[in-house]
Amino acid sequence: MRIVLFGKGGQVGWELQRSLATLGELIALDFDSPEHHADFSNPARLADTVRTLNPDVIVNAAAHTAVDKAESEPEFAATLNAEGPRVLAEQARALGALLVHYSTDYVFDGSGNAARSEDAPTGPLSVYGRTKLDGENHIRASGCAHLILRTSWVYAARGGNFARTMIKLASEREALSVIDDQFGAPTGAELLADVTAHAIRACRATPSLGGTYHAVASGETNWFEYARFVIEWARANGLAIKVAADAIKPVPTSGYPTAATRPLNSRLDTNKLRQAFNITLPAWQSGVKRMLMEAYAK
Repeated sequence: MRIVLFGKGGQVGWELQRSLATLGELIALDFDSPEHHADFSNPARLADTVRTLNPDVIVNAAAHTAVDKAESEPEFAATLNAEGPRVLAEQARALGALLVHYSTDYVFDGSGNAARSEDAPTGPLSVYGRTKLDGENHIRASGCAHLILRTSWVYAARGGNFARTMIKLASEREALSVIDDQFGAPTGAELLADVTAHAIRACRATPSLGGTYHAVASGETNWFEYARFVIEWARANGLAIKVAADAIKPVPTSGYPTAATRPLNSRLDTNKLRQAFNITLPAWQSGVKRMLMEAYAK
């Protein structure tokens, strides 16, 4: 099996290089790869790259993920998040390849408090959400064999993330305010990569398994409770934490205005994924603890 991975330098792309290597020949590319064109700002040339490499599986981990910046550059966001996936989907159909693509909870409007299923009505609130939904729709309309994995609150041990930012702030400040009315499940890039490899293997054997799935860690939390969890872990593991436990205060989203509107409810129902692929999704806390151990344990 030949697999072409786009977006190898991102959090998910980095982990995919590990998980996909067990499936066959892996060609991992990024926007600045010298061997083959993989810059999504020029989608037409992406088609040439796919045709040249002739893969059995295309995995797209590339995207415009700067949510607030996308509000001021909607055309660029659309090129990366919608037009690029459209081109990949067309080439996947022509080659008979499987296309794996990552999407987001931002395709929903964030209302209510129930976990969204895959067929729930969409209603993105931001340019980022709209362009990601457009990318999904282009893939489905192409008729190519595909796996679309919607996820949320992605983090990785490599690079910056919310947990590390909170620990840094907690070591410098005596008080913190953290949003408490946005709910979701912190999901590790490592988990997403492993789920992806498992799903690709299953879909290659049983093509009818293709489609759209929600892929997040189990359980739910909000940013305030997430921050408290990682700060208390840091305190218990001997890191120098300045802020007291009772000096971490909850605030509503309205207290931190941003260019892009965030969904308050990012809960995603994973029943379809777990049943289709017979997998267990671990609690979000276990993945976060593992990431913290890798980042901070001595």
